[in-house]
Amino acid sequence: MNKLRIVFMGTPDFAVTILDHIIKKGYNVVGVITAPDKQAGRGRKIQQSAVKQYAEANHLNILQPTNLKSPEFQATLEALEPNLQIVVAFRMLPQAVWSLPEFGTFNLHASLLPDYRGAAPINWAIMNGETETGTTTFFLDDKIDTGEVILQNKTEIAPNETVGELHDKLMHMGSDLVIETIQLIETGNVTTQKQAAHSKKLAYKIHTDTCKINWNLPTKTIHNHIRGLNPYPAAWTTLVDNEQEISVKIYDCEAILENHDLQPGQLVTDKKTIKVATQDGFLKINKLKLAGKKLMDSVSLLNGYSFSNASKMQ
Repeated sequence: MNKLRIVFMGTPDFAVTILDHIIKKGYNVVGVITAPDKQAGRGRKIQQSAVKQYAEANHLNILQPTNLKSPEFQATLEALEPNLQIVVAFRMLPQAVWSLPEFGTFNLHASLLPDYRGAAPINWAIMNGETETGTTTFFLDDKIDTGEVILQNKTEIAPNETVGELHDKLMHMGSDLVIETIQLIETGNVTTQKQAAHSKKLAYKIHTDTCKINWNLPTKTIHNHIRGLNPYPAAWTTLVDNEQEISVKIYDCEAILENHDLQPGQLVTDKKTIKVATQDGFLKINKLKLAGKKLMDSVSLLNGYSFSNASKMQ
């Protein structure tokens, strides 16, 4: 059995859960590499990554390089004498970094590679209406998410599952997969499989325009779009009401397939429900946030807000 000296690289909460699992299994983590601190919010307060906060609380050795190619950083990394590196939700590494350890550098990705390579695999799997996804460990190479696959595990995506719910499920599945991968490496039993060179299913970074709802699309497509962005960064639309335009974020909703003669985007409301017409039905909105107001359920909003008969989403 190989005595491992692990360097872990990651930034968000997703990575914290995997790092915590590695620590609790008793592995020797000689260094944690995470994003530099940054100013955030109106007060421009210094914000630390979730991984840094965890590493500090557990007295782990922390590196926060601004330039992964700098000779100073690479010399510091080499001095740790890592023989295995694990990457979870971090940035692309230069070859001098990922090729350094004796046993390589592997990444955990929240999809069934080669499908959904890229920055937002969990969002896009739901937005595209997939019924199955999973997690993959693979050795890094010089491209993004293309290295040889070590292990995969699969899970179903429920019809109403949100990206927040799937994120947490894959986070815990991924923790177990990382431990299985480490065990294969430390016992010398790891084998790999080459990925297909191309996939039509990609996971581009989510931008503001990506989140805008197109009410002319089929009901199920819009429903998938909204749950694939719930709770973050949230799908949005513009409410036109009494010649006012109000930005609205929509979180929880239900798809209703039903024939009607309304224009897509038209609102239908009563004392308890808000529905938006689509080309083949309605989206019943359960939770939403109007600009300047807090997130609330539809009943609470309707208690204090009246929509005009001509109000619509666009």
